[in-house]
Amino acid sequence: MSGRPRVLVLGGTSEARELAAELDAAGVAVTSSLAGRVSNPRLPAGEVRLGGFGGPDGLARWLREHQIAAVVDATHPFAERISESAVTACERTAVPLLRLERPGWTQSPGDHWVWVDDLEQAASVVPGLGSRVFLTTGRLGLAAFAAVDSAWFLIRCVDPPESPLPRHHRVLLGRGPYTIDDELQLIDEHRIEVVVTKDSGGAHTRAKLDAARRRALPVIVVRRPPRPAATAVASTADAVAWVLAIVGEAVAIGRSARGCGRDR
Repeated sequence: MSGRPRVLVLGGTSEARELAAELDAAGVAVTSSLAGRVSNPRLPAGEVRLGGFGGPDGLARWLREHQIAAVVDATHPFAERISESAVTACERTAVPLLRLERPGWTQSPGDHWVWVDDLEQAASVVPGLGSRVFLTTGRLGLAAFAAVDSAWFLIRCVDPPESPLPRHHRVLLGRGPYTIDDELQLIDEHRIEVVVTKDSGGAHTRAKLDAARRRALPVIVVRRPPRPAATAVASTADAVAWVLAIVGEAVAIGRSARGCGRDR
């Protein structure tokens, strides 16, 4: 293992990849952890590990074994389980933790958004809003819509989804970023009447919201789940500055300890 302090980035987002690239370029030893749910993920710079840690106990053990100096939680806003594990594990190991969290989307004039708390509630309001649905909540949790027989669903996700699925549907595999023209074409081609999405934030998939506004379509938006309190920033630049400050302290402590050892 390198003598440099190592930083763990809990990743899987575009912000996580950008952060890993900037830290790697700055000479920071960085390991990015990906959940492994996508078959062909975009790999960040630096070292990469795939798969879970086995809850907070497993993560805490991994942090100790790899002598991690700091953790940045740059996971998806709906990845609440790993965020909870990160807070617990970092508290147990006294490892500094930062959450890099992209801001949620905000409504613009002309938007017709219907806010709901979860996928089940989203499914319950679909029949009252339209019979042809553009479902863009990802491949997990689609079972919530399986009983909605009164609507047809265009389901877009990165990898093929598993059953159960709505009876009337078509699966469209794709990965952002998307353009407004692309989204308008999909809406028109499939005669979409309502869009369903999570409040993921970011620019990569924002175009569907802009396209829905242009076509005066309602959008069902699933609110973000609550996550445990943690120091948070909204930009990669702020996350880089935080990491460099932590790494600098770790280097200084290491140098001081080595100096004390020589004096004895």
